[in-house]
Amino acid sequence: MRLKKGPPDFVLFITALTLLGIGLIMVFSSSAVTANVNYGDAYYFFKKQLMWAIISVVAMIIVMKLNFSRLKDFAIPLMVIAVVCLMLVITPLGMDVKGSSRWFNLGFFRFSPSEFAKVALVMFLARSLDIKLDKISSFTKGVLPFLVMLVLICGLIMLQPDLGTSFTIAATVFFMLMVAGAQWIHLGLITLSGIVAVAAAIILEPYRMERVTAFMNPWKYASDEGFQTIQSLYALGSGGLFGMGLGRSRQKFFYLPEQHTDFIFAILGEELGFIGACLVVTLFLLFAWRGFKIAINAPDNFSRLLAAGVTIMITFQAAINIGVVSGALPVTGITLPFISYGGTSLLFTMIGVGLLLNISRYSSQS
Repeated sequence: MRLKKGPPDFVLFITALTLLGIGLIMVFSSSAVTANVNYGDAYYFFKKQLMWAIISVVAMIIVMKLNFSRLKDFAIPLMVIAVVCLMLVITPLGMDVKGSSRWFNLGFFRFSPSEFAKVALVMFLARSLDIKLDKISSFTKGVLPFLVMLVLICGLIMLQPDLGTSFTIAATVFFMLMVAGAQWIHLGLITLSGIVAVAAAIILEPYRMERVTAFMNPWKYASDEGFQTIQSLYALGSGGLFGMGLGRSRQKFFYLPEQHTDFIFAILGEELGFIGACLVVTLFLLFAWRGFKIAINAPDNFSRLLAAGVTIMITFQAAINIGVVSGALPVTGITLPFISYGGTSLLFTMIGVGLLLNISRYSSQS
């Protein structure tokens, strides 16, 4: 079947680039003090992020222009590579940072295989669900094989350890199964199993249990596990309606840890205020709307599932990060897509945008 090719979704394209631009500004603003003290160059993190932003935009354009009919051919090879990388990163080949082995040190940059695995898994699931769509109502023939793959991927990521990314992947798989038409009773069983698994992961690791305890009452643990949440709330509270002004954050002066990565939204709220924070949230909601619209109007089941999966993956991660920063969720270590410092995360987020734009070129409606 020949499909008529049109222009990519302009609103999604502008939304992604706007979020990327805000991210670059906030990476510089939030990291300048730390970079100047630790590296003698206030632009240290900004220059790296700018380089990755350029690479990511180029990657997005390349993916957007790939042959639409060949997209599913990449699914299996990418999934195999992702599994191999996830296995290797927990060996001595992986780079240990603060007790976690989540990166490969490739000399001039660090590569996170879990970020690659998220996109690879979404593509693999979209292809596999498309093939097994007539069996999705059966648990053993339709749902179980995908749960086995989910357990494998999340299990490898948990060995790093990284509960936050595992949770994001599990939620993405759940919603993709829902979009594919899995029965509600099966989705309910998956949800129950997921709750048990998360509870076990928290109980079996003392530091995770401490984070949950501190989440319930951070001021009781203000000097240790609750410190980050409290400083984040101070930042958001100090911002008020209009913010303290770009570059005028106080919390970035070594009060708030991870101020340019996991907790960059707190600095954004402090400097740009409630209005600036609402703008970013609105942009993510706009991104979700256009992403799901692309999925609804996609020309076939594979691209529909792929568009839904990518949209869920990005927006769910954003929701978790903002929830953590605002104190609504326990600290998880998840970055904010487009905004937080991190080259690999930005690269594969923009590749996801490229996939959405590619599909939008063949949508039945604009």
